[in-house]
Amino acid sequence: MSRKKPAVAAAQPAAPAPSAPAPSFTIPERLALPIALVFVAIAIIRIVSTYHVFATTSDEPAHIACGLEYVANHTYKLESQHPPLARAFIALLPYLSGTRPRGHTNFQQEGWDDIIYEHHPDDTLTRMRLGILPFFVLGCLVTFYWTRRYFGGTAAALATALFTLIPPVLAHAGLATTDMALASCLALAFFMLVRWAEEPTTRRAVAAGFCTALAALSKFTALGFLPIGVVLALVAWYLVARPSASDIAAIAKQRAGGIAIMAGVAALTIWAAFFFSWNGVPAPEYFDGITIAMGHNKTGHPAWLLGQHSVTGWWYYFLVALGVKTPMGLLILFGISLVLVKRSKAQTRLHLLMPLAFALGILLPAMQGNVNIGVRHILPIYIPIAILAALGAEHLLRRQPIIPALLIAWIAVSGAIHHPDYIPYFNESTLLLDDGDHILTDSDYDWGQDRKRLAKRLKELGATQVNFGLVNSPENSFLEAYPGLPPITSIDPTKPVPGWTAVRPTEERAFQYGLEYRYPNLEPWFMYLPRKETVGTIWLYYLPPGS
Repeated sequence: MSRKKPAVAAAQPAAPAPSAPAPSFTIPERLALPIALVFVAIAIIRIVSTYHVFATTSDEPAHIACGLEYVANHTYKLESQHPPLARAFIALLPYLSGTRPRGHTNFQQEGWDDIIYEHHPDDTLTRMRLGILPFFVLGCLVTFYWTRRYFGGTAAALATALFTLIPPVLAHAGLATTDMALASCLALAFFMLVRWAEEPTTRRAVAAGFCTALAALSKFTALGFLPIGVVLALVAWYLVARPSASDIAAIAKQRAGGIAIMAGVAALTIWAAFFFSWNGVPAPEYFDGITIAMGHNKTGHPAWLLGQHSVTGWWYYFLVALGVKTPMGLLILFGISLVLVKRSKAQTRLHLLMPLAFALGILLPAMQGNVNIGVRHILPIYIPIAILAALGAEHLLRRQPIIPALLIAWIAVSGAIHHPDYIPYFNESTLLLDDGDHILTDSDYDWGQDRKRLAKRLKELGATQVNFGLVNSPENSFLEAYPGLPPITSIDPTKPVPGWTAVRPTEERAFQYGLEYRYPNLEPWFMYLPRKETVGTIWLYYLPPGS
């Protein structure tokens, strides 16, 4: 006897229609690099457009002097506090255009003479600054390929775009200094070391050793940043992988040969960069430079932070500098990415922890230093920040696209409205302050870049003389030649002088024009006068004759 099947279909309620999946923003892999390169090209245009706006900053003459000695004479004796890689690139185009060493024994005087040599300082300065552009492009490419390898094309395009929108990056990519070289070469070295750790072939060991040498030749701080970043990366790997002691021993044994290859390649590359010089040790100039740099860090440097003066700095200096110099939208996206790190699965977490280890490898040792004169000293940190911020943006794009779109637009507009003044850029957290010099000075605000604007303004005012600069400064004659200031009288902070007085905030905040904070209740005389105006970042005063 057959059993009748119940008609359950009619009795059961209809299943709800599946909800439509949330829209997902994805860039096709084949378009990721072209899109990234568009942002790089836009950034290059922005950078190059600043060249003729700004005069030489404080460090640029020294870099052309030492770089020109290196390129023309194959020696490196004028000043070795910085390695020669970036300086060689700075000097290359001026050298090819006919600029030659002038023979001064003082590197600063040599640099001033090199710039005004043959009476085309603007052209020489442009050629100097163009030498840093390859390092900016390299930094963009490292950001792109690091991100694409572990997180895909969409994140890679976003990370590269974000990196090109960061004002401190644009500022120091546009100057003939060593900071952009450190940023790109240090990130490249760390990335190549991670690649070698994943697949320890001889070819990758050679590449990692060579890139490590590039980082070491860009700036001596790489010798502290890179090892600590690598140690933190190993700690992250250990916490995620939880290897046994026998596993660690086996891995170390397997990679010992590769480590030896990397060390050998790095040492040989550094020695070759100094033309295989020898004086008891290979490349003695390199070791001399390390000694000088360590001495500078030990004695410190006059600095200013949040209304305070110090020579040995503050442990929280770079935290404050990052907080006010980084676009707020970028900080928000970076904060979101830290939540992703915590919630991610083991293998993904390891990939997320690598840029975080690199960032902390820069920040932690920098916080122990005594030279606090600019966020530029930790400029490489913006590469991992851009990578992680891009992941935060991609995460939001899959859920609430309008939020990351607004944040990225905020980042872009925040930097664009300050063009070309990327050096004194501060984010919106400082809007209630009249000037950024209340928070930071030196290369974060006034690095001498506005002396060209000052020369133009004084000419418009009909000034035939200006009180400017430190007492007995040999720089005065250079500034009269370029950018063309009127005859300069050095400022005596205790003796008022009639006429126009132009004051650099850095010289007042950090040095008090020679008072050096020796008298707690005494400030330079011009601080008791109302400012006539501000030219860029420079304060301009006027004391009538006979006052």
